[in-house]
Amino acid sequence: MDNSPPFVFHRKITGHLTFPLLAVTILASFGSSMLYGYNLAVVNSPAAHIKAFYNTTWYQRYGRGLGQGPLTLMYSLTVSVFALGGLVGSFPVGILVTLYGRNGTLVRSNLLVLFAGMLMGFSRYLESPEMVIFGRFITGVHSGICLSVVPMYLGEIAPKNLRGFLGLVPSIFICLGVFSAQVLGLPELLGEDSYWPLFLSVVVIPSFVQLLLLHWFPESPRYLLIEKNDVQGATDALRWFLGKHDVQDLIEEMQEEKHSLASVETVSVWQLLLDRSVRWQVASVVVINMGMQLSGIDAIWFYTNAIFENAGIPDPEIPYTTVGTGAIEVVAGLIGCFTIEKLGRRPLIIVGFCFMGICSSGITLSLLLQGTMTWMRYVSVACVIGIIAGFCMGPAGVPFLMTAELFKQSHRPPAYIVGGSLNWLSNFTVGFVFPFLQMSTGAFCYLVFSGVSLLVALYVYFIIPETKNKTFMEISQIFASRHTFLSHLPDSVKMIKFNGYGALENSSLEFSGSESNP
Repeated sequence: MDNSPPFVFHRKITGHLTFPLLAVTILASFGSSMLYGYNLAVVNSPAAHIKAFYNTTWYQRYGRGLGQGPLTLMYSLTVSVFALGGLVGSFPVGILVTLYGRNGTLVRSNLLVLFAGMLMGFSRYLESPEMVIFGRFITGVHSGICLSVVPMYLGEIAPKNLRGFLGLVPSIFICLGVFSAQVLGLPELLGEDSYWPLFLSVVVIPSFVQLLLLHWFPESPRYLLIEKNDVQGATDALRWFLGKHDVQDLIEEMQEEKHSLASVETVSVWQLLLDRSVRWQVASVVVINMGMQLSGIDAIWFYTNAIFENAGIPDPEIPYTTVGTGAIEVVAGLIGCFTIEKLGRRPLIIVGFCFMGICSSGITLSLLLQGTMTWMRYVSVACVIGIIAGFCMGPAGVPFLMTAELFKQSHRPPAYIVGGSLNWLSNFTVGFVFPFLQMSTGAFCYLVFSGVSLLVALYVYFIIPETKNKTFMEISQIFASRHTFLSHLPDSVKMIKFNGYGALENSSLEFSGSESNP
């Protein structure tokens, strides 16, 4: 006889993916990740209108307009302050998820978006550029919180065979957010001068939907059992998410992890950085989170129209070209989502970064040659599309997923703080510096992004193991067995020692089979 509680929905969508599990994944991503993508791209289309508003307001206040330099600086601050807010929002994540839980933190964070939307929506009426900038900052704080909490929440509620699929759903919604901003920014919709405050404040709609609905879903079972010692609550949550009554094996797995952490409290950021047992995991989080932003993807999203303008695309065609790139990135995100459990994490992120590096170099080459070959402008467009497609197929979502997978429960919150803060700091740097970098170096600025992308791909290839279908404990054991960089090579090679006279001292090459990358 089935004794499962009445609120369990038993319908299976595919494999072990139940309707409640899919629903909470979509809802959490819709009200969080989609807003992140939307806010990355929303300032692209109305750039000229926002600059005109700043200039007019400045003239009304001080009797003179803004020069080109100060105006560029003020607009760059408007673009990049979103990332500065994200940096601030990433710091209290550990405290918030411990105090309110994963689900509870997401629900409460929506109040920030409602406040920010009100500021930006009334900024023109009150003739206040400060309200635009502060509203962007507050939306950044919201995204800084959610960009860490959403993958943490989904990583903890998903069965290990579905962590990859569900972990990349937020990246699809990031792409959808970017695409939504590009579509709404068309001249026929909200791209006109009179509509840009409404365009910025549309963020309140997904946030309000999430605020109304998400609190009906259970908290993370791992959080309930390991951090709150609520075995019954964790059991009910697992039954609800997985659509089955017998979840004892999963409860035992979590209890085993809890026992292993019985003498270990949730560590601080400083303790995480000093813990030698997780040094490779920490280094990996640093590299992939910084590399994701320094690959240049934010420059593409923040300044798409300006990039196409510099590439020689006619002005009337630019908005529609931008929308086309957005549609392609959604398709690329879907491809990554539906192939990650088959291909694994490492292939997607390595190929993605390599493709981005090659395409960044291609932009430089096409810009240098378009003076003699006008058709090279379309090569520039193709390379921009290639960067976006490469990013959305892997680097867009895998770093957040891997941050959840590389650490046990005690180390996961501070790991998200480290990864999130570096992610946002790099995002701010690119958003603020790129216009000035482009003015000073021209086409060669993209070579910086190319080098970063290729170096990150090399790091992942040599250092980070495959985490597909592995428990958190198994992943920790893989890293624990890796004491040196050379242990990641197919064979470990002992270095040849020389005596003081330059001769070999019992020299020999000693080979021993090391563990292969899973």
